[in-house]
Amino acid sequence: MTAVLELRGVSKTYGTGAAEVHALVDVDLAVGDGELVAIMGPSGSGKSTLLTMAGTLELPTAGEVFIGGQPISGLSRNEQARIRRRSVGYVFQDFNLLAGLTAAENVSLPLELDGVNAKTAHRAALSAMRQLDIEEKADRFPDELSGGERQRVAIARSIVGDRNLLLADEPTGALDSVNGEAVMRMLRNACQAGIAGVVVTHDAQLASWADRVVFLRDGRVVDQTAAPMEPESLLVQGS
Repeated sequence: MTAVLELRGVSKTYGTGAAEVHALVDVDLAVGDGELVAIMGPSGSGKSTLLTMAGTLELPTAGEVFIGGQPISGLSRNEQARIRRRSVGYVFQDFNLLAGLTAAENVSLPLELDGVNAKTAHRAALSAMRQLDIEEKADRFPDELSGGERQRVAIARSIVGDRNLLLADEPTGALDSVNGEAVMRMLRNACQAGIAGVVVTHDAQLASWADRVVFLRDGRVVDQTAAPMEPESLLVQGS
């Protein structure tokens, strides 16, 4: 299994002196192609900071982040932005769809921003939507879709093109339990197709869909376990 994402000794500190906050402390994490890893931990444990490091939105104070074996710290801002556009897909809790664009246009937008012509981008968007059984909603606007449908569109946008890393921040937080499980199933299926995935969740039941669960506390990895496990076991492990 090839490591698509790797964090080696990553630390992130904000502020100085008495106001200094250690958001991450010496974190090691490797996620391979085809693997879905869930990140769990209490509020303030560093879960969201880990995602921003993984997605090159911020650089670590110490340590190194590798995407596809390439160290990020030596890249220019433009090169980092190119990696985000071409290699990294994001799924957000609140979907982040543009209201004035159709579902297909929302999905194809990242490709068009990267210079892909509109027809090619549209075909790729429909292909991604087809994988998630939402192609028939391609011409609908976000406010014409249910919450579960909007999240499917957001996932399609995250995997469109040749993305090989998917990052999801509480992607089921705005959904009921049925749609939440459907989203986790879709994320798992996307990873089984060859994408590496990292999902932050507070829900042990949903985390059990992942191949591995990593627990953070006070910015440190304190434990990890392979799934499947019973949700109750995950709650005990993370306490």
